[in-house]
Amino acid sequence: MRKLIFFLSFVIYFSSFTFAIAETKPVQFSLTPDVAVHDKDTYIRGLTLNIWGENPQSALALGLVNGSTGNSKGFSWSMFLNYAENYKGVQWAPVNYTKSDFVGWQSGILNYTKGSAKGLQSGFVNYAGSFTGLQLGFVNYAATMDKGVQIGFVNIIPENKWFTNLPNEFAKGMTIVNWRF
Repeated sequence: MRKLIFFLSFVIYFSSFTFAIAETKPVQFSLTPDVAVHDKDTYIRGLTLNIWGENPQSALALGLVNGSTGNSKGFSWSMFLNYAENYKGVQWAPVNYTKSDFVGWQSGILNYTKGSAKGLQSGFVNYAGSFTGLQLGFVNYAATMDKGVQIGFVNIIPENKWFTNLPNEFAKGMTIVNWRF
């Protein structure tokens, strides 16, 4: 009886494991999210080549528009736009947008993280709902900042007080440099 229970447990365990493997693919090619080799809900672990792609992924994503759903990670390089729900890694495109949280490096003309960003944002305009790290650009805005530095022409951290908490924070808005520690 114990052998039978062990055998059934073994079969159930490995059948669920192979089911999980079946939903992960190493490569994705897509014209649009709905016209692609794999469904847009398939997790890609490897490489995506896109005109416009949108998958949950842990991948190198190359394309015109790269979309990442769920908790994705990797390196996304796009000719126009990278967008994601949550992303860890590198996003390089003229426009990078993350709906929730981003950890890593965003580089482009516009880098926008609606939620929390940790790492480096380098571009013409950088925005983060909450930021930790370095913003390097012409205009830098962090609605709240845990610990970080902004270097650019316009640097805004609205929660800072004007010159009263030096050296921990500098000012609400400054040219050249602003910070909060």
